[in-house]
Parts: sequence; C-alpha cells; structure tokens
Amino acid sequence: MQVTSQSFQDGQAIPGEFAFAVPDATTRIALSANRNPHLAWHDVPAGTKSFVVVCHDPDVPSRGDDVNQADREVPASLPRVDFFHWLLLDIPATTTEIAAGAHSDAVTPCGKSGPDAAGGLRHGINDYTGWFANDEQMKGDYFGYDGPCPPWNDTLVHHYIFTVYALATPSLAVTGPLTGANVRAALASAQVLGQGSLTGLYSLNPSVAVA
Repeated sequence: MQVTSQSFQDGQAIPGEFAFAVPDATTRIALSANRNPHLAWHDVPAGTKSFVVVCHDPDVPSRGDDVNQADREVPASLPRVDFFHWLLLDIPATTTEIAAGAHSDAVTPCGKSGPDAAGGLRHGINDYTGWFANDEQMKGDYFGYDGPCPPWNDTLVHHYIFTVYALATPSLAVTGPLTGANVRAALASAQVLGQGSLTGLYSLNPSVAVA
C-alpha cells in the first residue's frame, strides 16, 4: 500500500496548521489550528474489509526532567518512547481518503468526545490523555487526532508516522480501552492484509532545523 498526503510530503516538515502548537517568540509556543492532515492510500489489497489509521511519534523523551525547562535542553541521546497522536478504527473499505480537518479542526480543552464517530468509525484515545492528567484546565480523555507538540527545548527533530492498515475484517477487536498500546496489540493478532506509512517532521525548537 502507498500512503500520500496533500498536507505534507513524506520525510518533510508538517505545516503548523496540522500541529497542536507552533513556535512563539514571546511565550515559546502557542496553540495552533490542530487540524488533522489529508491522507490517501492506494494499491489496497484484495479482500480488504476495513482500515485502521495510527499516527505515533517514536521520539518522545523517556524522562521528563529536562522537558520544557528554561536554560536546559533535552539531549538527542536520551532514550525515546512512543506517543500516539491518532487512532482511527473501522474505516470502511470503500474509504481511501481522509480530508484535512475532517476529524480535528481546533484544540479542544479536556479532549474531543469518543469513541464513536460519524460513519460507524471509532476514535481511539491519544496520549495527550496522560500528558494532561494533572492539569486541571486540560485533563480529560483525548479521543481522535491531536497534532504535534514536542518539547520546545528538544534537540531532536520528531518524526510523526502515519500508518494505514488494511484488515480482512470489518472491525478491529480491541481488548480494553482504545489506547495506542491496546490497538497495537490488536493489530499484531489481526488479519492485516497490508500496510503503508507516511512520515512527517516537526520541531518547536527554533535552533533545530527541520527538512
């Protein structure tokens, strides 16, 4: 399968309108339009009954000691972990394109509702749920898409990998809440007929060059 986007090119920078936050000269970061990017996929395997979209960032710091701390930086050598930004399940086999802004068009404090979405789709819970767990103004269950917001002092450019999975079943059976870990575990045992990925780059650190 081949995954493409009209919003950004594979291996290139993601525009700020598709991010959770953008750089700001005064406050370091500011909330952005947070629109989901356009996605399309081609060369779908025969027998496909549904699709799953997963977007994750594998470059999130494994420790938060230095994250967003003035006069400090997050070293590129720090071990990194996955952060899930988008989990969209049970996309009908007749759908091979998602319009920009169709599933997210602003930052929603306390998270967008879910898991049910229009057309019988299901939104998973992204990892902003855990990130904002101790923030009284922002905490909640964050369903659907929420875009990039890497630490503004991270020396590493973050990679956002959008993967589309073609399934032989009309629905993905997930055990437990629709978290990234549980969806990934379900995909590991599902009848996946094919998959394709598209990677975008993003940084909020003005001293880090993004291709």
